[in-house]
Amino acid sequence: MTQKSRRWKLKKILLVDDEPELRTAVKIRLEVEGYKVIPASNGRECLELARSENPDLIILDLMMPVMDGYTALRRLKEDPELSHIPVIILSIKEKIKMEGLFISDLVEDYVEKPFETEELLTKIRAVLGE
Repeated sequence: MTQKSRRWKLKKILLVDDEPELRTAVKIRLEVEGYKVIPASNGRECLELARSENPDLIILDLMMPVMDGYTALRRLKEDPELSHIPVIILSIKEKIKMEGLFISDLVEDYVEKPFETEELLTKIRAVLGE
């Protein structure tokens, strides 16, 4: 496969987390793996970028300012134009446990912070069918 044809097949991932260092580190790693990464820092940006970019996957933190991930997730899944986009939750263990009962049917998978990038990549590949 040529570099030019590979560009047309890039999967887009919307990465939503309020920690700039984490966003940057994950973005760089995912881009090295061949994904196009669209960063966002809160739930409001997530919804706006989901509409404009139509990502193949959303990686979503739960605890963020402006609009938390739980609210963003609920709005994503209530919107007929966005509800098909798979979501992986990336958050601290306690928050995932607390919210797990309420959101388990809305997401494809969870990754607990702190995390190994390989674990996240494995889950991304599984959700995207790679």
